[in-house]
Amino acid sequence: MIKKLAQSIREYKWAALLSPICMVGEVTMEILIPLVIADMIRFGIEPGVMTEVWRYGGKLALFAMCSLCFGVASAFFASYASTGFARNLRHDMFHKVQTFDFGNIDKFSSSSIVTRLTSDVATLQMTFQMSIRMIFRTPVMLVMALVMAFRISPRMSIIYCVTLPLLAFGLFSLIGVVHPIFERVFKTYDRLNNVVQENIHGIRVVKSFVRKDKEIEKFQETSDAVYRDFVKAERILSFNSPMMQLSVYTCMILISYFGARMVVGSELDVADLTALFTYTGQILSGLMMMSMVFVMYTMSRAPMRRAYELLTEEPALKNPENPVYEVKDGSIEFQNVCFRYSETAGKNALDSVNVRIASGQTVGIIGGTGSSKSTLVQLIPRLYDVTDGSLTVGGVDVREYDIQTLRNAVSMVLQKNTLFSGSIKDNLRWGNPDATDEEMEHACRLACAHDFITAFPDGYDTHIEQGGTNVSGGQKQRLCIARALLKKPKILILDDSTSAVDTRTDAMIRQAFREEIPDTTKLIIAQRVASVQEADLILVLDGGSVVAQGDHETLLKTSDIYREVYESQVKGGEE
Repeated sequence: MIKKLAQSIREYKWAALLSPICMVGEVTMEILIPLVIADMIRFGIEPGVMTEVWRYGGKLALFAMCSLCFGVASAFFASYASTGFARNLRHDMFHKVQTFDFGNIDKFSSSSIVTRLTSDVATLQMTFQMSIRMIFRTPVMLVMALVMAFRISPRMSIIYCVTLPLLAFGLFSLIGVVHPIFERVFKTYDRLNNVVQENIHGIRVVKSFVRKDKEIEKFQETSDAVYRDFVKAERILSFNSPMMQLSVYTCMILISYFGARMVVGSELDVADLTALFTYTGQILSGLMMMSMVFVMYTMSRAPMRRAYELLTEEPALKNPENPVYEVKDGSIEFQNVCFRYSETAGKNALDSVNVRIASGQTVGIIGGTGSSKSTLVQLIPRLYDVTDGSLTVGGVDVREYDIQTLRNAVSMVLQKNTLFSGSIKDNLRWGNPDATDEEMEHACRLACAHDFITAFPDGYDTHIEQGGTNVSGGQKQRLCIARALLKKPKILILDDSTSAVDTRTDAMIRQAFREEIPDTTKLIIAQRVASVQEADLILVLDGGSVVAQGDHETLLKTSDIYREVYESQVKGGEE
């Protein structure tokens, strides 16, 4: 897992290496300082030789200055490397998400992906910055200080050998207790993000139904869960500091007691005892830093695993070894197609679908809610793969195409229309980045969008707010249709994409399709029979199966479902 995440360091490896090197230099200076102090006491202060005091004092100032420079350099390189690592990791995770198919997106909720790309990466950045400094400083400080302490007095250094294992045992015990709590915290963060996203996205619904208090209560409940878990974890981790203080003062007391006896017995001089006190402080400060690293590592284990899950998730839909790079035409054929969303699903969403559509035909799809109309058309551009049977486009199984080639040949206006922040031109050019102003205007005329666009003061340069909140539902749908037409696709799919458009405009759009793009295969999912009754072929879905197919007149005679829908809409309207 660490190896996978470390691949995101890339061009910042040099900074990540220089930081611990400078840290080793800082530690070396700190280790030498107690020896200089001991020598100053021994050769300068005790005999009263001021020249020696000044000489060793100069050495102290030099070593302190070198330690400061090494420390500043180490901090700079650590900050530079950690921010670069976070940038690359966020880029790698976002790039991976772009390769996901609908199945992968269903597995990871959008709120979870947002949490992983933001707060999880921030935690990993902080852990990485601390690690490349402290993970080298701590062992080097401990080893060098222990070596110097043993060099001065092996008998006194036994105190460290007793204290350190007890402290290490306490730290690992704390980590074992706290880690499951942090695992739970980051899952709760996902829920918190989901609550916020739902509220912001549906703020108009919240206000129209006067559900503000309920939404606040839901947010407060989730936020309190995060608070409680963090408080519990921090309360347990708070034992870390008392353990460290207990170890520090225990060592100090023991060294003071036994050191004083050894000084009285002439087994140790005052200079060496002073150095031992300094090394004791360095050893225990190293342990404090190590405990901080352990705490950060404990907090970051869950984000590490979550980032690793995202980076190693493989899309189920992949290109074949020798893909086809050309879609001949817009003909479509479903041959005994079955589909289920997951292996654990209780039943198929689509069952035994057999449909043949000629290139250039207009196909209407009608059916009740939950009859899998959207699922059927999502199989065509391989947003999902069929579970059984085969689906061909242009006479070739869709699984044999290069995915990008297939999707470029299919324009799909989804049921939930999405516009992005930017101008109308920016949004239209999602369909064709190189589209000219004339091509955009032509597509908008076909989608009956040109008139309302030119009515805006800025015309095609009008700014669209995030999600298209400053245009109406019908305007948004027509802009999305124009965007799809700019791809000049072989297959155009409209998934209930004129539901917010009045019947007159709907008829004008269909007429423009017939006259302007006769060679494009058009699949129109609609709730209104009027939107599909002129289609060459109409499919009636019920319970995931195509229960009837034919033109309008044929279905009126042969399909009870179609006739019932038609009569309820047409005759009900007349009454």
